[in-house]
Amino acid sequence: MNSRHQEFASAATDAESTAVDGRAARWQSHREERRGELIRQARKAVHRLGSDASMEDIASAAGTSKSVFYRYFRDKAGLQQAMGEVVLGQMQRRMQEAAQSAQTPREGLFAMVSAYLQMAESSPHVYAFITRLTPGEASAQDAIAASGALGNFFEQITEMIATPMREYLGKEKEAVIVYWPTAAIGLVRNAGEMWLGSPAGSGKPDQESMAAQITDWLCLGIAPALKTST
Repeated sequence: MNSRHQEFASAATDAESTAVDGRAARWQSHREERRGELIRQARKAVHRLGSDASMEDIASAAGTSKSVFYRYFRDKAGLQQAMGEVVLGQMQRRMQEAAQSAQTPREGLFAMVSAYLQMAESSPHVYAFITRLTPGEASAQDAIAASGALGNFFEQITEMIATPMREYLGKEKEAVIVYWPTAAIGLVRNAGEMWLGSPAGSGKPDQESMAAQITDWLCLGIAPALKTST
């Protein structure tokens, strides 16, 4: 084959490769868009139907078949994980924005706790769906544990708490900075979820009061309550 023929062959191969790459990119883009739309539709369905909604219920509400959801997410735990990545990402950004306007570490804590409770309260069914495994599913205890979305979310929030503390307290308090934010996350999550699941009534604090109470526990512990009772 002479050099001219080699050039033509090479050009044809490059053109074919470019066309294949272009089709693959368009297919991948279409698949990602479709996946995102299914997550949005599933989120609406869970918000309306409840956290125990089945894949069939969710697919029906989305106007498609459950086989489509299985093709994109494999199983219900996969859908929980995918939705969790989206919802927790939004929650993290909201908490970060709230904390940025704070003037003190305590104000920052209150802002983050308040933003967390607000988003959880805005759709408790969705929050439960992405943080609790459906009974009978054969994966880990947390719905998003396998993908790491939930763990990553709390890691990021822990660092958001630790950063202003490190600036405020200095390196000599590193032991406090290393351990306390992790303990704080446990308190916020457990108290927040218990509050979220409590029935409405005169004994249930509103969102702002609950955020203030959790912030007081984080900053002061329960010592003030113990003093008033003795």
